[in-house]
Amino acid sequence: MTIADTAGAQSAMVRTYEYDDSSVVVADLADASAEPAVDVVDGTAIVVLDGRQHEIDLPREGTVADTFMKNGVLSIELEGTR
Repeated sequence: MTIADTAGAQSAMVRTYEYDDSSVVVADLADASAEPAVDVVDGTAIVVLDGRQHEIDLPREGTVADTFMKNGVLSIELEGTR
């Protein structure tokens, strides 16, 4: 899965890691020129990056425990039942 901008010139790899009681969705945004804004609505993470909006479907129902950016990698941690 990738997040691609409307021109298709850049993309970010998105991976999901599933654990027994949680999931982590990570997106490599190293080429971004600014920090993204992230909001989670009804199982979808909405990421606004460099003036473009991207949507990431989250893998499970549950609560978002944490979102953070480190070294160009966006991480969304989810807790709850499958």
